Amino acid sequence: MSLKVGIVGIGFMGWMHWLAWKNVGGAEVVAVCSRDAAKRAGDWTTIKGNMGPPGEQVDLSQIKAFETLDAMLADDEIDLIDVCLPPAMHRDAIIACAKAGKNIFCEKPLALNLLDCDAAIEACDQNEVRLFVGHVLPFFTEFSYAVKLIRSGEFGKLLGGNFKRVISDPFWLEDFYNREKVGGPLLDLHVHDAHLIRVLFGMPKTVYSGGRFKNGVPEYCNSVFTFEDADVSVACTGGVVRQQGRPFNHAFEIHLEKATMCFEFAAHADEAETIRLKILKEDGSVERPEDLGDPDSIFAFQREMEELVEAIFTGRDSDSLSGASARDAIAICEAEEKSLLNNTLVELG
Repeated sequence: MSLKVGIVGIGFMGWMHWLAWKNVGGAEVVAVCSRDAAKRAGDWTTIKGNMGPPGEQVDLSQIKAFETLDAMLADDEIDLIDVCLPPAMHRDAIIACAKAGKNIFCEKPLALNLLDCDAAIEACDQNEVRLFVGHVLPFFTEFSYAVKLIRSGEFGKLLGGNFKRVISDPFWLEDFYNREKVGGPLLDLHVHDAHLIRVLFGMPKTVYSGGRFKNGVPEYCNSVFTFEDADVSVACTGGVVRQQGRPFNHAFEIHLEKATMCFEFAAHADEAETIRLKILKEDGSVERPEDLGDPDSIFAFQREMEELVEAIFTGRDSDSLSGASARDAIAICEAEEKSLLNNTLVELG
């Protein structure tokens, strides 16, 4: 049995998903959808992004190519729609897929505001279809290792941590600072860490954020979160710097009762640098885990999709891919923006 997948939206994320699905057992892409005639003919050479290979000429001779989502939804062969459209289109696409009885895998963010998130989730519930939302971060090698180690309980209770995700201005991404189309650094970038914080720690109780705005949306912010458990302390830095010398940087330091985990990666204009994942133990020793898996970003998407396929065929839920955790990530981002705008502590419901 194979899960039949249709990808709607052939841009940077559609390309990443296409590459990843090719290596996922139990699934196959049988259709793509794009308004661009050249892309429907397999010319994906104009695609570019901040990770993975550039777009290529793709052989679609055995793949159905649709111009509209409605036409794709009318195809009974397709089991799951992989939504890789611009964020502003996510809500309506999810609702249309749900009404057509299709399961859905939507690239983050679920939507650009809580009201749209709730509408998308409600449509899936009403039509009894599965909704998965891909933030991919929990499936990158070092992050995946950290998540598994935390859940194993080997080093005791989770006490908190620091997270960072900073990029240079993504001039290649049109409308990045447009709240109504992409959402800016909070909703396009920082949402990865907001989601990871929600998955690891649960929903924060309060947040206080400081930073700066650009074009009416947060450009850069530092946030401190509190939780019902007063022992848990979490901080996060996210956003954009205005120099192009470091296109991408992410990091974490995660605190447990009996260990601390540290990792950082930075892609500089001249070379990439990695501070390897380390586990600092109670006895003062430092462990550097080996064989974490393939660090290629495509394999992170592949692992994400493999969890989705397993969830589909077993009926199990995945907190890392759930619509609920994706919604909560948007709630966290909205609270951070409110705090930043009003210079005040914000409570999360």
